Amino acid sequence: MNLLEKSFFRKYLLPGFVFQSVVIGGGYGTGRELVEYFLRYGPLGGILGMLLVTTVMWSLFLALTFTFAHTFGTYDYRTFFKKLLGPFWFIYEIIYIIFIIIVLAVIGAASGRMFAEHFQLPYIYTAGVVVMLVAVGFLTFKGTGLIEKFLSIWSFLLYAVYIVFFVVTLTKLGDVVRTNFAACEIKPGWIVSSLKYAFYNLSIGPAILFCLKHIQTRKEAVSAGLIAGVIGILPALLFYTALVAYYPAVNNEAVPSLFAFQQIAVLPLFIVFQIVLYGTLIETGTALIHAVNERIQSALQAQNKVLPKKLRPLIALVFLLFALAASMFGLKDLIAKGYGTACWGFFWVYLVPLVTWGLYKILKSPPLPPSASQNCKD
Repeated sequence: MNLLEKSFFRKYLLPGFVFQSVVIGGGYGTGRELVEYFLRYGPLGGILGMLLVTTVMWSLFLALTFTFAHTFGTYDYRTFFKKLLGPFWFIYEIIYIIFIIIVLAVIGAASGRMFAEHFQLPYIYTAGVVVMLVAVGFLTFKGTGLIEKFLSIWSFLLYAVYIVFFVVTLTKLGDVVRTNFAACEIKPGWIVSSLKYAFYNLSIGPAILFCLKHIQTRKEAVSAGLIAGVIGILPALLFYTALVAYYPAVNNEAVPSLFAFQQIAVLPLFIVFQIVLYGTLIETGTALIHAVNERIQSALQAQNKVLPKKLRPLIALVFLLFALAASMFGLKDLIAKGYGTACWGFFWVYLVPLVTWGLYKILKSPPLPPSASQNCKD
């Protein structure tokens, strides 16, 4: 049986791979987030923040999010927040829409810089932007089934490239990595920065609910959430360790990943990485916009209507064009300022209510019967 069709994979691993797919394209695939929120606090300060703060927060809150969604059968963010926040659910949507544009702008800036540097073309006119628009539009048109498969398969490719990059870097510069870690440099602010990173990335938890419909029990929901946090951080951990070899020079690079791959001078790996990185940008844009389509579909379904498939790519196009304009602000400013501001909005509107009122509702409600779970098909 195909791995992607196995029940264990769909229940316990798929949510983690979808989460990781969305998280990576928004910034840490370029390396910029890893530098901004971790490495600039020193190699050791960054690794402590990544493992002791971000990973723990991701696992705990994703487990709570998945359990809440399973308990109340809320598999899109609109129904999720109507159950969690009641009449104030729309506040999350406002913040989420702004956040989508910021993330997609980061994607546009990253892909634009990649093509500008290697093809000597103004990025707004490059074929790369067009390819991304077409790919996201096609995937959102096809719906949940294909999106799940694409995000899963691309995650395996990503892991393979990061593992090879990690091994090559340690082989060539292992002494430098060990020296930088041995310096035990920990700069003030690493805990708060790691919390910020954890919080704003957790904001996409409600955006990936479409892949939870395979889960049939509360125990499976909790387990999937705990595993998702680990799956999400592992590529970042591999990549971060490799970036330490170029500390502190890499801190000033707009796209640290390209800088690091250029330094190891392994051309085939560099080419493969660019292809995989570009795919992660498509992954992120697809998942975030698909969540909006699922939210619209949910609202129409309540009125016995259906969202026409032809409108799905059009919705994607609107978001991508807005994001393309926003990408003019530059990759570094978007990540440093846009993400940092958004994280506090999600903290108060999503995370605080979830860990208080949401947890109370879970404990007071019986689990959703297995027979009520749905197939994750569009």
